[in-house]
Amino acid sequence: MTISLSEMGKLRVKYALIRECMAEFIGTFVLMMFGCSAAAQVKTSRETRGQFLSVNMAFSVGVMSAMYLTMGITGAHLNPAVSLSFCVLRKVSWTRLLPYSLSQVMGAYVASCLVFLVYYDAIMEFSEGVLTVYGPNETASIFATYPSEYISLGRSFLDQVVGTAMLLLCILGLGEERNTPAPPGLIPPIVATIVLGIAMSMSANCGGAINPARDLGPRLFTLTAGWGGEVFTCYNYWFWVPLVAPMIGAVLGTLTYKVFIEWQLPDPDLPSDLHTHTHKWHPAIIVHFLHYSPKRCSLTVYIISIYIIYIGLLITRVFSMPWNAQFTCMGSFGGYN
Repeated sequence: MTISLSEMGKLRVKYALIRECMAEFIGTFVLMMFGCSAAAQVKTSRETRGQFLSVNMAFSVGVMSAMYLTMGITGAHLNPAVSLSFCVLRKVSWTRLLPYSLSQVMGAYVASCLVFLVYYDAIMEFSEGVLTVYGPNETASIFATYPSEYISLGRSFLDQVVGTAMLLLCILGLGEERNTPAPPGLIPPIVATIVLGIAMSMSANCGGAINPARDLGPRLFTLTAGWGGEVFTCYNYWFWVPLVAPMIGAVLGTLTYKVFIEWQLPDPDLPSDLHTHTHKWHPAIIVHFLHYSPKRCSLTVYIISIYIIYIGLLITRVFSMPWNAQFTCMGSFGGYN
């Protein structure tokens, strides 16, 4: 029995939003399959079959593979923080933020379930049949992220804000035609390399989630698979940090890109010679100044001022308050990537 092309075409989902949610689901699923499988292999083998770098590289390969798989449908967000950034930039409708985010969380949840089934025997042998968040035989960090022993609550929050801000700051310019855009076919490996760099340099403190779906989906799975409510209550209910901080970091990274890069690029409405020879008088300079300067300059100064004030208050609060008094880290080293 054969199926004609016309009959296969009937399998295409009619509604665009459903197609996009399917893409975000399967893309996040692929990402997490690579990453969590590597984490399970490294953890259960006690680093005899891979090391910390192996997990970082696996997540990066997962990012690249998922992006090639889904870019033609949604642009491959794979991350609620990225979806939020694109909503802020008005590249994606705000009505799609929640459906995309839920699809990403579901994709991460299902991937965690499959990884658990594949590595079930290894996980049980390693943990001696006890699924826990604490101790030398803990296995919860295979799936979700957890803070290291030395990190305080405030600095772990800052860690996630900075890591996600760096991610958005570095990827937003890849398609900017006025700058040095990357070839569309090379964007996935470039993004994967950026993710690898962040994972290798900013994941020791608390696992480097920089992705709420990457953390919440697996955490929900461990809640239902035998680890229990401890995955949410441990470390003084730390679970909210990788959910909230990356969203704030995404907005800050987007704002930083807009203020320092996008608004400073050459304006396509100006003659090309004005960009490099503005020291010479030209009537178009006055016209451009009168037409663009008041609105753009006032807005830029306002946003930069708010941005500097916010960063100053954040840094002051983080380094002045006794965060260590709020909770005591008692567990083992946090999750991979």
